[in-house]
Amino acid sequence: MMRLVYLHQPLHIPFMIYLNQCYIVITCWNKNVMKNKRIQCGKKKFNMDPEKGIQYLVDNDLLEWKPEAVAEFLYKEEGLNKTAIGNFLGEREELHLQILQAFVDLHEFSNLNLVQALRQFLWSFRLPGEAQKIDRMMEAFALRYCTCNTGVFQSTDTCYILSFAIIMLNTSLHNPNVKDKTTLERFISMNRGINHGEDLPDELLEKLYESIKNEPFKIPEDDGNDLTHTFFNPDREGWLLKEGGRIKTWKRRWFILTDGCLYYFQYTTDKEPKGIIPLENLSVREVEDANKQFCLELFSPHRKGETIKACKTETDGRVVMGKHHSYRLSAASEEECADWIQAIRACITKDPFYDLVSARKKKIIGHNEQHD
Repeated sequence: MMRLVYLHQPLHIPFMIYLNQCYIVITCWNKNVMKNKRIQCGKKKFNMDPEKGIQYLVDNDLLEWKPEAVAEFLYKEEGLNKTAIGNFLGEREELHLQILQAFVDLHEFSNLNLVQALRQFLWSFRLPGEAQKIDRMMEAFALRYCTCNTGVFQSTDTCYILSFAIIMLNTSLHNPNVKDKTTLERFISMNRGINHGEDLPDELLEKLYESIKNEPFKIPEDDGNDLTHTFFNPDREGWLLKEGGRIKTWKRRWFILTDGCLYYFQYTTDKEPKGIIPLENLSVREVEDANKQFCLELFSPHRKGETIKACKTETDGRVVMGKHHSYRLSAASEEECADWIQAIRACITKDPFYDLVSARKKKIIGHNEQHD
């Protein structure tokens, strides 16, 4: 008579069955555990470095290096950092462009108005900050939307421009730092003539405006309110001497340049910055200083003597507005000074949305003039 005996063992050890006086090892469960562990490892690697994460999954036979397979992984897999997804999709290599197209094609926009489609699209990843990446991703979105909703717009250019107008409207209406809120009348006016020289229906624009006014876009945050994720991949970081505002003393601070701002900390291990200097509308230059070598200066080029908008944390924990008319910093060498100036200048740019929309509007105007 056959005897079947199950041995009680810890879950991480393969099951064994005693059958016909032989031990048979059942390894399926263990293989699944190992596979899941490798998938989790791959996702962690992806969140830190998307290319390495995808390569790890491919090397371990967990993913195929095919556009459709990678796109589906990015679209459906839980636990992926949406900022990492956005940066990966925005790359310009041919394979990345194919993955972006496959990713966008996974979205079903049929019978959705443009705001509804944008809500779905912008929740699936975090839009990167580089203008060229934004352009490629929004171009792919506009093409997909027009494919799903033929006849709504005369061209993908119209969809592209209006999409950016809606994103900027969302910022205008819901960002507390924007004092001059865009009205319905201004929104309609700024979108005149974008449909191959013709106007879009006022009723359509009003519906889109009211949708954004009543409910802002939900943007993926990934790491909640922890500021440390902001400083994970900075444009530049390092020690600089900073001159005080009211009391002209020099103090050593750890500076991090990222996302259009210059943050400074007392120690490299600090999670919260001691001060924040937004670089919008500022310029940087090399300056001579009687007390320090290799100096650079942040200043407002438009209004001499204007107080720069910045904030700092006092010793008692209070956050107060800065009182600097300029910020003077000293590097350790001439080369470091030049590198900081170059990096800061690269960060001091206009909102890429405006440049992209402006270029596309010029394209439409040029097209219309050729056919007049």
